[in-house]
Amino acid sequence: MGKKLCVKLTSKERSDLERFCDTVGSSTRLARRAQLILALDSSDDRNPDRNAAIARRAGVSRQTLNTVRHDFLNAKDVPTFLQRKKRTTRSVAPKIDDKTEARIIELARGDPPEGHSRWSLRLLATKCVELRVCNSMSHTTISRLLKKQNPGHA
Repeated sequence: MGKKLCVKLTSKERSDLERFCDTVGSSTRLARRAQLILALDSSDDRNPDRNAAIARRAGVSRQTLNTVRHDFLNAKDVPTFLQRKKRTTRSVAPKIDDKTEARIIELARGDPPEGHSRWSLRLLATKCVELRVCNSMSHTTISRLLKKQNPGHA
């Protein structure tokens, strides 16, 4: 293995990683990353196992091990390496905006259609599509929206 890919920890870096692994509230994923770096450490005449053996023992692929090594070598310090990546975008774009939300709530507070004693979630979802409030709507989305408006009632 070339020198550039060797992980050589200082005593402070090693103690920081060990302390992080022992912390109860640590993320499992980040703790595993810390353990992998400790296993790859070749400082103080340590002779780490082969990558395949480390990966097998940790239950990860060799590619994951290489990615973790690369991330560590490119991080400026241990705390930076042990931080979660910040999400740049929302996981899923919101289906409804404030205006649509207001229309749905207004509809839910109004009288139910003829032949129904009250609004059901599915009935509200169907009516939203009928009135072209939105192109499609799930009853679970309606449920979340109404629960957010009135958290005491689930």
